[in-house]
Amino acid sequence: MAMAKTKFIWMDGKFIEWEDAKIHVMSHVIHYGTGVFEGLRCYDTPKGPMIFRLKEHTDRLFNSAKIYRMEIPFTRDELNNVAVELIKKNSLKAAYIRPIAFRGYGELGVNPFPCPVSVVIATLQWGKYLGDEALENGVDVMVSSWNRMAPNTFPAMAKCCANYMNSQLIKMEALLYGFTEGIALDNTGYLSEGSGENLFIIKNGIIYTPPLNASILPGITRATVMTLARDLGLEVVQEKPAREFLYIADEVFFTGSAAEITPIRSVDKITVGAGKAGPITKKLQKRFFDVIEGREPDKHNWLTKVL
Repeated sequence: MAMAKTKFIWMDGKFIEWEDAKIHVMSHVIHYGTGVFEGLRCYDTPKGPMIFRLKEHTDRLFNSAKIYRMEIPFTRDELNNVAVELIKKNSLKAAYIRPIAFRGYGELGVNPFPCPVSVVIATLQWGKYLGDEALENGVDVMVSSWNRMAPNTFPAMAKCCANYMNSQLIKMEALLYGFTEGIALDNTGYLSEGSGENLFIIKNGIIYTPPLNASILPGITRATVMTLARDLGLEVVQEKPAREFLYIADEVFFTGSAAEITPIRSVDKITVGAGKAGPITKKLQKRFFDVIEGREPDKHNWLTKVL
């Protein structure tokens, strides 16, 4: 999906024009992938623009940076305030927000410590990540030949730029084989996640999702869906499902800040359930969008108003 540019980007403490947001080609991040980032959405609601789970995304950004020994030269509150201000300066009612912290221009070589840490926040207009009709009709996916990283190789709990080279292999393979997305297994052969989404499987009314030790990113939409499911009286089980569980599932869906709640209609050309969003998926979708679009009370304090 092509980027629709906005007027301003915030970079290292200053609001600058979109076209002026540049870094040197010898920046450490370009050569070694030394960056951590986030992706979150602002929704247009009857009460005005609302950013969904801003605090949690910022906390995860700082957690990712801590794992990689990166000192972010701004506070959490400063970055949260910037996100709100940037939405206003770009006159957006709804937006995708991309904060990133990365090692910049300093020295070349694997050692990142001599390179300064830069922080950028951008906002842009971005539609449905897996297609405009995906939320209703679902998407066709395959189990990837690529696995997620093994424990103690790359830290899966960090949302790091370098990790997404693995995601790109999963995504490109799926697209070239005619699928929308791929699902990766972990290093033990059990289900992990998509290239940029967490995974949920429903069987006999019980919701299953791979746990954190399945080399998954601790997704914020994943946590949201688990909370909403429990609010609705549904049972959620965190365990490592086998690949074939996908084929006999009643419903399967992806979650993510970009993907939101996207049903999966087939896996490896085997139809899942009725081949579209199932009843529990629809119930979770409705509750999710009712909360984030302001039709239901925000009892979990997930929304930050853009004043």
